[in-house]
Amino acid sequence: MKNRAIDKGIVRYKRGYAAREELMERAFEGIHHANDKEYVDNRDIDNGGSRDGRGSRICRDSTYNREDTYNEDDMYKKDATYHTNRVMQTEGSGSSSRSLRCEHYSGSGWTWSVGILSIVLLLAGCLSRGLYYSVDLYPVNLIAAGSTLIMIVIVLFLTVFRPQKASERIPMSLVQRQGNMEPMVEKIFRLPEIWRVLLPLAMMTCFGLHAWTGSVSRQGSMDEMLRWSLLALFTLLTAILAARTDGARWLACGWQMAGGLLVLSGILAVCGVLPLPFGVMRTADPEISSAGARLGGLLQYPNAYGALVGMYALERLSAAARVLARPVPAGRLIAAVLPLMPAQAALLLSESRGAWLATGCAAVAAFAVQRRGARLPLLLAMAAPLACAAWLYRQLAAAQLAPAPVPGLLALAGAWAAALLGTLLLCRLWHSGAAKAPRAAALTAIVLAEATAALMAVASTADRLAAGVGTGVSRLQMWRDALQLWTEAAWLGHGGDTWRNMFRAIQSSPYVGGEVHNGLLDLALDTGMIGILLVAGWFLLTLRSTFYFAPQLMPAVLVFGLHGAMDFDWSFTLFWMLFIWLGSWASALKTEAVKGKQLGGTAEYTPFRSESISESRSRSRFKFRARARARLIRYLSTQFSTSTIPMRTFFHILQRVTARLIKASAVMIILFWLGGTMWLTSRFAVAELQYRQAMTEPEGTSAHKLHLMAAFQSNPNRTDIIITLARSLPGQEATSLLLNSLSLSPMQPQSYIELGRLAAQFGKGQQAGTYFEQAIALNRYDGNGQSVALYWMEQAARREWKAGYRERARETAAAGVQMYERYQLLAEEVKAGGDRNDRHFVLEEHAPGYGENLRRLAGASSPPFSPELTKRSP
Repeated sequence: MKNRAIDKGIVRYKRGYAAREELMERAFEGIHHANDKEYVDNRDIDNGGSRDGRGSRICRDSTYNREDTYNEDDMYKKDATYHTNRVMQTEGSGSSSRSLRCEHYSGSGWTWSVGILSIVLLLAGCLSRGLYYSVDLYPVNLIAAGSTLIMIVIVLFLTVFRPQKASERIPMSLVQRQGNMEPMVEKIFRLPEIWRVLLPLAMMTCFGLHAWTGSVSRQGSMDEMLRWSLLALFTLLTAILAARTDGARWLACGWQMAGGLLVLSGILAVCGVLPLPFGVMRTADPEISSAGARLGGLLQYPNAYGALVGMYALERLSAAARVLARPVPAGRLIAAVLPLMPAQAALLLSESRGAWLATGCAAVAAFAVQRRGARLPLLLAMAAPLACAAWLYRQLAAAQLAPAPVPGLLALAGAWAAALLGTLLLCRLWHSGAAKAPRAAALTAIVLAEATAALMAVASTADRLAAGVGTGVSRLQMWRDALQLWTEAAWLGHGGDTWRNMFRAIQSSPYVGGEVHNGLLDLALDTGMIGILLVAGWFLLTLRSTFYFAPQLMPAVLVFGLHGAMDFDWSFTLFWMLFIWLGSWASALKTEAVKGKQLGGTAEYTPFRSESISESRSRSRFKFRARARARLIRYLSTQFSTSTIPMRTFFHILQRVTARLIKASAVMIILFWLGGTMWLTSRFAVAELQYRQAMTEPEGTSAHKLHLMAAFQSNPNRTDIIITLARSLPGQEATSLLLNSLSLSPMQPQSYIELGRLAAQFGKGQQAGTYFEQAIALNRYDGNGQSVALYWMEQAARREWKAGYRERARETAAAGVQMYERYQLLAEEVKAGGDRNDRHFVLEEHAPGYGENLRRLAGASSPPFSPELTKRSP
């Protein structure tokens, strides 16, 4: 009886399985492919299907109409059987509720969460000095990683860790398993632009390997690793947002908020309304500013600020040109051109010749790629705002960007109103009718306005050009030195902050340059050709995407690339965030256009390849896959006999377990990444807080030392913390601490100076001389450092003489004399060279006295301790 019951169960299993495989094959034949998605009529699987083939055709039509016209808020009310993103589900399998739980995250709540978080991060970058400094990066990184981790935990709880029904735990066929077990991670990986996340992740990995294997500065490599981790998170969030139905609106809103914040804060700071510390850079050097002041805005750096507002102005110019191309109400026209005048005024007030040049080249490129009928509206939208912005710039520059609040606001209001009225008048003349006079008048006004603006803008740079091109020559010297340094590690680079830590050791003249003023060279020094190839590919792909699907965004992307190659814009994390934002915005516009075309509307772009051809090829290719898959299932069903059915069940269970392991591994990697980012960032943030607190305490007190110890325990990689802590420790402990610091960051001259000082205090003149020689080699144009070395060499020689080691004292003094002679010769060369001496490298006031004392000590045969010898440190 038992064997008979088993045989009956096997027969029922084989019959049911064969019938289901036949229905699955027919279901695969009924697959509809649209926008790289699969839609399957699962009613054939559950209800038996239809034999005449009409059911499959009905399935294709109904599925297309339902899924491509659904509303996300009420999609569950229409039909819970159909499921997008290649998910196949059956009502009998108990997967309907699970699919509804997965689709819950496609609703408006998920979109609002991702959209608000993305905009908050973008605005935080604007308000945190562009995230140039690492201390500004830490809180933003904590917000990004923490919020993303919370959202992922919530999604995992609702999609993975919720108990399943019994029907979901039984072995299923291959097709059913795919429908019921599609994880949240797979859905994220199927986003259209998710591949963009791999590029910042690759850069993060490069810096992480440098920090692990050793680099010029471990702290610099770890800070860059955290910076690119934030950019990877930001790319992931914007990619998810771009795939949403209202993603383009969210991205447009964030762009307007960020651009408006940057422009208005700068203009109001100039007018004296908004207090913005360091928002205006003041200088008496005519080579740097002809007006004596330049607008740096929230970024506190005029060149980078000019590039940002130039990107915003070009995007708004393209948008305004599309509105002005046809007759529109006055209110809509004014709203379109409203941001143009202040954005162009902020660009002019930055007085950045590189930003002007990059913006001009991008505007010419935008003009060139426009259709012939759309070029004139572009000029029409630019004419009056540019002329008024040039006038406002001249008024504010005459007051050195510090006018009285009331006159400044009146000038701003007058220029703004004149720009709006002038654009309205030009537009009315252009659309006045078929008569030639109004159109000729409009063209004449455009030409005159732009000529006036160009003349007023160029006149402002005449003083700077007449004063000389010393800054340009200094940059050429920087680039030459950087290229020489890059050849030492051409493929892999030296790690994070390479130029900032090494430029003093290789500079050919005493220029000031913590940044190399070239984004490509900076990347090449840090990550080598690998980083250059990654960033170049990323930029070209984004440029191609904007060119084909969002041409109004292409000029802003061009400004990002052009000005980044001439300055250190890419050291500001905000620039990369805006670049990522533009790429995701183009992807969202492409998705909107594709959906509109599927719904019967017209697309606003013309793709590189014909859409019908690509759709037909994709459809035929996927149909071939479906047929091959169905044949494989049919073949497997004929190969297993009654005795092998348990093995077949085991094979399916193994597939399910493997899929779950892959999903769990991916989730664990993401959680480890986010958790590690939060842990490391929090430690660095705590170290910064403890160090700042220590600097407020009197030096030498127990509270001062306690805060320094806490800062060192949180971040043992920072050289400034280590040097400050070493000054409060006994000699041997301080020496050990400094030597360990040099193993992490070997290019720190201040650490060698501290070691030389400690050695001199213990009467070890030869060892002190070795440390001072290394410090001078790493920073030879540091006059103060050379004077300090001479002072302590004299002190070491005196201590050795007093201790009875007269020969050692003479050797120490002779080494000090050689240091002084090299120092004197270098100072004379710099003085006679006539180049820019930005570091003010000269022979220090007390240096000749140190040199004379060292000569006397080197040649003395009796104790040379006279009152005129040095008694104090420089």
